[in-house]
Amino acid sequence: MNATEVHISRDHARKLLATASGDAAMVYLFIACGNRVEEAEQSLKMSAGRLSCAVATLRQMGLWEEPKKTVIPLGERPNYTEHDVLEAMDRDFDFRILYGEVQRVLGKSLNTEELKILLGFTRYLGLTPDVISVLVNYCKDRQRQKGLNRAPSLRMIEKEAYAWAEKGIETMEEAAAYIQNQNQYNIRMAHIKHLLQIRGRRLTTAEERYAYQWSEMGFDDEAILMAYERTCINTGGLKWPYMNSILKRWHDAGLHTADQVRSGDSKVQPRQDRRDLSPDELDAIRRLMEEE
Repeated sequence: MNATEVHISRDHARKLLATASGDAAMVYLFIACGNRVEEAEQSLKMSAGRLSCAVATLRQMGLWEEPKKTVIPLGERPNYTEHDVLEAMDRDFDFRILYGEVQRVLGKSLNTEELKILLGFTRYLGLTPDVISVLVNYCKDRQRQKGLNRAPSLRMIEKEAYAWAEKGIETMEEAAAYIQNQNQYNIRMAHIKHLLQIRGRRLTTAEERYAYQWSEMGFDDEAILMAYERTCINTGGLKWPYMNSILKRWHDAGLHTADQVRSGDSKVQPRQDRRDLSPDELDAIRRLMEEE
């Protein structure tokens, strides 16, 4: 270890805990001490697969500072020809197997234009057939989660492939870690929708951005409900910017649980304990009513 002292921000510490990954935490601290990732496998006695998965987890949590490789924009990919496709089908056994697998998953035959896109995944983006297979299955699952019965088009899959390449997802371990994090994200978004009583529609991009920020800030369910109730009382409904201002103020004050909010936010009125009226008090009320 090169550094004698390592400082970790509260935000990074919270994200590390949220990963629930000892490997990710070890790799993070190893790099934070000034070591190189190439040394981690031997120094931490970690297999290449475990290390790759740990790095992928850190990358997805925004804790990995490795420069991402530059990728040419989607519209500037090489213009493959029909000859390129025929040559790949004739000489590239892996591409031929991939072609059959993608057709099986999507339940349809691929035309020449679609094969050109598929060829770009391997030759241009450098994705392995195994990773491409995972990618296609992932896109198909997302369609099903949206309630769509049709298979995704190759154009849709291409956009996701470029997104994966920009995120540095190149191995099976990195793909698995990314999908796991996306599934956790989707579960959290669905849970926040339930808390806010949003039914029958998906969150908009702006709404998801708010919900993701609140989740990253570390609020518990009851604190989010408190902010929601206050928003509805003060504005007559769910106003996302107003609710965000409440939660941001609590976050800046270090208040993330309902108990912390009750004790630390002067605008939260303490709950008054209820008690039953005594017999004398009930008699007094009855007499007043009779006099009227």
